[in-house]
Amino acid sequence: MSTKKVRVLVLTCSTRPGALGPSVAQWFTDTVGPDTAELVPVALADLDLPFLDEEEHPSTGVYRQEHTRRWSAMVDAADGFVVVTPEYNYGMPAALKNALDYLSREWAWKPIGFVSYGHTSAGTRAVQHAKQVVTTLRMVPLGATVAIRIGTPADPARDAAAVGLLDELVRLAHALRPMRRESSAGPLPGSRTTRLTADDAADVTVLQRCCWVDEALQNDTLDIPALHESVDEVRAWLPDWTTTGLWIGGRLVGMVRTRRTGTDWHIGRLAVTPDLRGRGVGRWLLHTAESAADPDCTRILLSTGAKSHRNIALYQREGYVTRTPPGSGAVLHLAKSIPAGSGA
Repeated sequence: MSTKKVRVLVLTCSTRPGALGPSVAQWFTDTVGPDTAELVPVALADLDLPFLDEEEHPSTGVYRQEHTRRWSAMVDAADGFVVVTPEYNYGMPAALKNALDYLSREWAWKPIGFVSYGHTSAGTRAVQHAKQVVTTLRMVPLGATVAIRIGTPADPARDAAAVGLLDELVRLAHALRPMRRESSAGPLPGSRTTRLTADDAADVTVLQRCCWVDEALQNDTLDIPALHESVDEVRAWLPDWTTTGLWIGGRLVGMVRTRRTGTDWHIGRLAVTPDLRGRGVGRWLLHTAESAADPDCTRILLSTGAKSHRNIALYQREGYVTRTPPGSGAVLHLAKSIPAGSGA
């Protein structure tokens, strides 16, 4: 799971003057605190969204109105949502429905939780109404909810429910994050690949620590950068490489990085979690990295520990030859020629 703090919009949905919504939203943010997530209060009354006035369908992403573009940017930057809503005539407020209808892609694959308030039903019928809409937008409503009956005193159980709701939302936001990025199918059922960015530095650091322990043991050395790089050091090199990450759910289970220097195509940091080794994932990542080589590159370069016999055997089967004689150092450098005009 990623350690990156998620950004959560806390949406106050009532637009009535003197409504309880702002007080309920303030109670929620005060109760859960800022440690778990970045909480961004947003009152729909302050957005100045008229009834939907865009000519194009929201799925096109073509927005002509400035208020739509502002709303799009706010929702797009969020990882999840907490909706603070009353119940009007067994349903959600029109302002919430209108705000949802303005957008499409920006909502997809993000979790949404509900804090409702009201009299007899404590606003729960508004929540059920809203869930029908948000699932159509490919949002994921939480199982946890907070329902407040107006006039009842505050109690520890209510506070605990608020904390539980945010905890569930944060966990789900991390798990859904790969779904929200451009991705393609990976080699294992349910796996997806994405290009890793500086925001993935924490996940990459965990993966490296997990994967290079065997390398250290085999080569009897801790002098392996991938094993001791800090999150900040990983974040610093990620923009300089094209790094493909393999995800299953919210877990980074493999990666490989590439970049060009002159006519050489460099491949490095090929990693697969120990529990998935022996299933062809490393070979698949290697082929993915090779196929990305620029057309005018003439060779592919990579390296591994001189005693990493399993890695060396894989590379030799794939056509790589050693550039440094065995026994000449702790690192073995290998190369593979690329036929002219063929790419990798």
